[in-house]
Amino acid sequence: MEGNQQDFFNLDDFDLRGKRVLLRLDLNSPIHPITGEIMSDTRFHSHVKTINRLKDSKVIILAHQSRPGKYDFVSLKEHARVLQKILGKSVKFVDSLFGSEVLQHIEKMKNGEILMLENTRFYSEDVVLDTSDFETMEKTNFVKTLSSVCDYFVNDAFPAIHRNQTSLTGFTRLMPNIAGHLIHTEISALNEFLTGRKGKKIAILAGSKIEDSIAVSKSFLNKGITDEIIVGGVVANAFMWADGKDIGKKNRDFIIKNNKKYESLIKTCTELIEKYREKIVLPEDFILNPSRTRIHCKEEVPEDQILADIGPDTIATFSEKIREADAIFINGPMGMYELEDYSSGTYEILKEVASSGAMKIAGGGHTISAIEALKLEDHFNHISTGGGALISYLSGEPMPVIEALRLSKSMFHGDDLNGKRQSD
Repeated sequence: MEGNQQDFFNLDDFDLRGKRVLLRLDLNSPIHPITGEIMSDTRFHSHVKTINRLKDSKVIILAHQSRPGKYDFVSLKEHARVLQKILGKSVKFVDSLFGSEVLQHIEKMKNGEILMLENTRFYSEDVVLDTSDFETMEKTNFVKTLSSVCDYFVNDAFPAIHRNQTSLTGFTRLMPNIAGHLIHTEISALNEFLTGRKGKKIAILAGSKIEDSIAVSKSFLNKGITDEIIVGGVVANAFMWADGKDIGKKNRDFIIKNNKKYESLIKTCTELIEKYREKIVLPEDFILNPSRTRIHCKEEVPEDQILADIGPDTIATFSEKIREADAIFINGPMGMYELEDYSSGTYEILKEVASSGAMKIAGGGHTISAIEALKLEDHFNHISTGGGALISYLSGEPMPVIEALRLSKSMFHGDDLNGKRQSD
């Protein structure tokens, strides 16, 4: 099973008091294009438990923000300030990743102090390097520098576990790699949904990113993970198009424009419908934009109209399916929920899921935003911080960070009775 908890070290396996701990976080956040302000601190809060567990260690934080060429590819100076405010304790920022200044700061650290280094993706060693072998990563300047002064590497960057980059996997063989609280929490919840929960399981896949949802649909159905797939939003449009239904010119054009491989994706939808028709629940009616009128899925969609939300019949059908479920995974809104006239589908389905007695997992930025707007956070068993990582994990794709954590455990022992780490 992917990510078995016994496969890698956790924070209980070592006495980290007084140790220099290199801590990889994922603080990648939306940045205001004009003010440069960090617009959401959700990911900062997701790491608080791990950081608090290291309160008696000397913590050196590695993190990234965006990627080269993007407007939000900025320094982590503001990230350090936000984290300091959340933690209520000093987070010192150094605008470098390695070199004499970094070493001097690390050498002077006292127990309980936190140091944040510069955006790892400012450095080519973390962006363009061939990471296909560990030796290449171990020869980089920042891995050599930081591994020479740190005792342990704690990885808590769940949203990046599907990436193979130097700052994530380059320290695997040089010191014990330990999974932080967030990674353990995420994987425990996802594994329970995938393999540990009895009864009827359903996945509600919606939103506009059809490639991810189609991949998860294929994996869930082929592996028998879920009994049914409920689709909404543009995901539903793709499946209906594949099923020969008219979805209107504007809706077809949206799929074509936003998916270079749309023909292949529609073909996959067709194959899934042919094989699992009884397990794929399609909408029955919609609300159109801009007319705000209701249309049945058997009717012809006017060329100038967008399928902007699911209609009342669909809400009723989906709600009934939700009430029958013992485990639910939901990712993506039912339509253009940001606009009040087209928010009913998304909000009604989320409220139905929240009131269910089933195990409930939610993922995806728009889904989380809608959950927060309704103040339903406490009604879900787990709300995932992952985007691409969540989809990749559920689809059964290789997880480089998980594989690195496993390899590191095979190379090191946990603390013995005297608290001393032993290496093979």
